[in-house]
Amino acid sequence: MLLLEVISGERLAKPERGKMRVHKISNVNKALNFIASKGVKLVSIGAEEIVDGNAKMTLGMIWTIILRFAIQDISVEETSAKEGLLLWCQRKTAPYKNVNIQNFHISWKDGLGFCALIHRHRPELIDYGKLRKDDPMTNLNTAFDVAEKYLDIPKMLDAEDIVGTARPDEKAIMTYVSSFYHAFSGAQKAETAANRICKVLAVNQENEQLMEDYEKLASDLLEWIRRTIPWLENRVPENTMQAMQQKLEDFRDYRRLHKPPKVQEKCQLEINFNTLQTKLRLSNRPAFMPSEGKMVSDISNAWGSLEGAEKGYEEWLLNEIRRLERLDHLAEKFRQKAAIHEAWTNGKEEMLQRKDYETASLSDIKALLKKHEAFESDLAAHQDRVEQIAAIAQELNELEYYDSPSVNARCQQICDQWDSLGVLTQKRSEALQRTEKLLETIDQLYLEFAKRAAPFNNWMEGAMEDLQDTFIVHTIEEIQGLSTAHEQFKATLPEADKERQAILGIHNEIAKIVKWEQQLVPQRDQALIEEHARQQNNERLRRQFANQANVIGPWIQTKMEEIGRISIEMHGTLEDQLTHLRQYEKSIVNYKPKIDQLEGDHQLIQEALIFDNKHTNYTMEHIRVGWEQLLTTIARTINEIENQILTRDAKGISQEQMNEFRASFNHFDRKRTGMMDAEDFRACLISMGYNMGEAEFARIMSIVDPNRLGLITFQAFIDFMSRETADTDTADQVMASFKVLAGDKNYILVDELRRELPPDQAEYCIARMTPYTGPDAVPGALDYMSFSTALYGESDL
Repeated sequence: MLLLEVISGERLAKPERGKMRVHKISNVNKALNFIASKGVKLVSIGAEEIVDGNAKMTLGMIWTIILRFAIQDISVEETSAKEGLLLWCQRKTAPYKNVNIQNFHISWKDGLGFCALIHRHRPELIDYGKLRKDDPMTNLNTAFDVAEKYLDIPKMLDAEDIVGTARPDEKAIMTYVSSFYHAFSGAQKAETAANRICKVLAVNQENEQLMEDYEKLASDLLEWIRRTIPWLENRVPENTMQAMQQKLEDFRDYRRLHKPPKVQEKCQLEINFNTLQTKLRLSNRPAFMPSEGKMVSDISNAWGSLEGAEKGYEEWLLNEIRRLERLDHLAEKFRQKAAIHEAWTNGKEEMLQRKDYETASLSDIKALLKKHEAFESDLAAHQDRVEQIAAIAQELNELEYYDSPSVNARCQQICDQWDSLGVLTQKRSEALQRTEKLLETIDQLYLEFAKRAAPFNNWMEGAMEDLQDTFIVHTIEEIQGLSTAHEQFKATLPEADKERQAILGIHNEIAKIVKWEQQLVPQRDQALIEEHARQQNNERLRRQFANQANVIGPWIQTKMEEIGRISIEMHGTLEDQLTHLRQYEKSIVNYKPKIDQLEGDHQLIQEALIFDNKHTNYTMEHIRVGWEQLLTTIARTINEIENQILTRDAKGISQEQMNEFRASFNHFDRKRTGMMDAEDFRACLISMGYNMGEAEFARIMSIVDPNRLGLITFQAFIDFMSRETADTDTADQVMASFKVLAGDKNYILVDELRRELPPDQAEYCIARMTPYTGPDAVPGALDYMSFSTALYGESDL
């Protein structure tokens, strides 16, 4: 009974003082009952045998006491008693290459194991480097002597017995080794405390790294969005078709090359955020609150603004290209009509300003009048062309043609010239009519004159006859006279030649018109043939795009539905679901070349200026958005399953419990979105027996919906349902561990941190701990208490 009081530190029942056998049996029974009360099962050990001096029974009882009070309480990394003690020995002797502890018998025969335990904790007591494996007697005696002298561990073993026995007694060695464990228990406590702190700090450091990664990724993504939105909102049109088509090409590059990685970054950001929040919940840490403006909701809003700006941009580009195509056509039409008109008006002003009627005869005047009337008819016919030119110029102005000033100037010149032609035509018409009247009067006078001049005409006729007669000359003078008359006759020839030239000019004009007809009609035929071929090619491109889009669009939709079913239905374990989803992810990634091929066909369609496609309801933008959503959905779903596995393993949730959680969640996920809204969640809690008011429900919502989105994911649901089952560290436990390292002081010193913790974690603490200001403070004292509470969000670092 005395032995048990010493070894247990507790008081036993008062012993019987009598010397009779019954008193002795009563005392031994009190001892055995005490042992049994400590959870030790006593088999075949009776008080009578002990009192009667049964040596075997007595030794069994002593071993039971040793096992219970010296060995059973040993605990190393979730192992206890014999296994824990063995693991402790292995860990302590691991740095010693010539020591290999596998049991409590032959592993200790060379004595190096005992020496290694002492040297590991008290290196100044043994010069380990001088020990030899082939000298077990020296090694054993050194260990036993040092242990007795410096560690207050009595010699329980004999070196000769150990060396001379093939298999030393396991119980004896275990008992002796347990003495070392208890002798070094102070160091063990410090090591355990340091291990706990290291574990907690490692979790914090990992979480802080995840937070930093999130902040950087969020900053980079928001900065990219900030830079991109003004580019998408810039709707200043270019002047030329080529410049606008370059804008369209830039937009295609944005959608195919620049935006897809950002879609992945956004998805990864949300995955990292959800994973981080899960890890924080599992390690009993407060939820992560990103910097202002960098919440997931902020990024979603910014992304929404980006897609809002993007939505109308491509449509604007295509409308602008249509506008420029129309403008180019109108501008060319304007130039063509203006050139034809200008060619027609060329020389007309000079012609109308000629005074040819002043020297003309009456017949000439009548011819000029008929010619002028024909010109007036032609002028009236050209009125439509001038109006068309003006109308085209007006339309070019309304469509904001970049070269409108030059078009307007040319149009104004044509209109001014047209007005001038009208005025000159009117003036010439009046002049011709006046001249006609004058010449008719003169003609009447000529007629009167002719009546009176008949005799003279007869004379003249005679003279002509004379001129036609043959002649005989005898002098130079006579021949010169005849030559002069002949020269005068020849002078009339240019007038005849001029008439001949005029006739030839008319002939040439007719030939020119015929030539135009022979060239322009075939050119028109060729243009129509080429346009027909172009439209056939456009139709082929439409069908080519539609055939692929009509397959890809439904494929994306089907995959989205299948992924949703995998994540909601309860087929197999979470690992089975994860495997299935990763196979889906692989098949989706392998489908990417088909999307790229469709992008190529879409580019051909845009380059051909095709703006509609009756063969499909899918546009390239529909396919792009669907593809991005598919990639995002599969990545998010995989992350959700991974987080569920993380939660399940951390909280010891069975597959059956997980299935029950999923069944309850699915039942109240009435919209089948994979999330419950607040009212669905409230109904779910009530169905599970929760009786709560508004305040309690608000508290629960703050746990399951820290971002205040009004939606509860399955991950948040299982976190809440299993919140009390996790075995997590607390601020008090970490504080107690620091107190051990600090030697029970209320503060800790820099040297103590650096001695007990790994370098990076020691520096982590030193950088974050505030100075200790208590009454027992010393220079350099650090406050580990506020640091410990800050790790769990109970105070601020």
